[in-house]
Amino acid sequence: MKQTRARRPQPAIREQRANTQDKASLSPRGGAKVRGTGAAPEGSAPRGRKPQGEAAKPASMRTGDLRRARQAARTPKDGDEWHSRPEVPRAKPAQARSETPRTAPAADGDTVAKPVAARRKPAAPVVKAKRLRQRADSQKVVAIQKQLRAKRLTSDQVGDERLQKALAFSGIGSRREMEEWIAAGRVSINGKVAELGAKVSHGDEVRVDGKRIPLKWQDRLPRVLIYHKEEGELVTRDDPEGRTTVFDRLPRMASSKWVAIGRLDFNTSGLLIFTTSGDLANRMTHPSFEVEREYAVRVHGELTPDQMLELKKGITLDDGPAKFQSIVAAGGEGQNHWYHVVLKEGRNREVRRMFEHYELVVSRLMRVRFGMLNLPSRLKRGQYYELSETEVLGVMKWAGLRLNGQAKTER
Repeated sequence: MKQTRARRPQPAIREQRANTQDKASLSPRGGAKVRGTGAAPEGSAPRGRKPQGEAAKPASMRTGDLRRARQAARTPKDGDEWHSRPEVPRAKPAQARSETPRTAPAADGDTVAKPVAARRKPAAPVVKAKRLRQRADSQKVVAIQKQLRAKRLTSDQVGDERLQKALAFSGIGSRREMEEWIAAGRVSINGKVAELGAKVSHGDEVRVDGKRIPLKWQDRLPRVLIYHKEEGELVTRDDPEGRTTVFDRLPRMASSKWVAIGRLDFNTSGLLIFTTSGDLANRMTHPSFEVEREYAVRVHGELTPDQMLELKKGITLDDGPAKFQSIVAAGGEGQNHWYHVVLKEGRNREVRRMFEHYELVVSRLMRVRFGMLNLPSRLKRGQYYELSETEVLGVMKWAGLRLNGQAKTER
């Protein structure tokens, strides 16, 4: 009867392969045979025969020996440096950092360190105002608007311009700031230092601190925008406290900047007009032109007929006389009453102070009209509407200005 050898179990085969790989990784030559000799490495089984069980492992690489060899490989020897990853201190939670005030190091002789002012938190991004959607105009009106948009005045029609006005229109700075630069001798025209009152025309080379400035000219129709201001917004370009301004919410322009036509207080809402024409803004805000402004006022209390008559005739405030061109009662509920008033000037908090003259507190103030422009009923708070070219042309004609903003009597 033919004798057959018993088959080895699979666990023994896997264990043998693992021990062989461990031995190869620990030996200097990976457990290979020595070249030039036919002898096998020490502890290996004779060729042609497969050992089983504990005999399958090398004598020096039994279970206990293998464990000790791995431990010795991980443990540094005497004199060796231990290279480990440096410990990184964990950051403290934000709440813990905010509760502990920072202090500056005390100077020589000081016993108490002075606290350092906390760093101001970055302001949250301002949400841009949404544009009011309008229906598309007829093809005839669209064609007229396209012609007005493409129309340009010639250099002869534009004529000369005051230097500070040309620099301000080019976006270099405000007119007042440009006047200070000119007075300081920082501006030159065609190589000569400019003086206050100097004018420039097309072809002149203007430099500020030696740097050439490409001037922009009012040779086209300006842009006009209507914005429904909310309470709590400032009409300024920069606020030291980081509060929201109306200029943060308006759409940005690359070649020019918005100029506010008039102002509104922090707690006043309603119609606010912006334009790219400084002449139009001056025409509508200067007291000599007496442009009407209409407000809707809600007060806690009620005016008597005699008080309303006095407000129309005029009263005296701290900064001079003031009066309403018209005042009309617009109803109300309980102690709150609405009035519509019209003025021809825009002094600081003038409407509120005129009602406070009769010990009436204004709880809400909203501007609804400025000159020929009314606050659209569909324009919600925080929205804006940009006038079309035909509407802007109507505003310029009403103000008595040409296409580039010059008065019609000027040449």
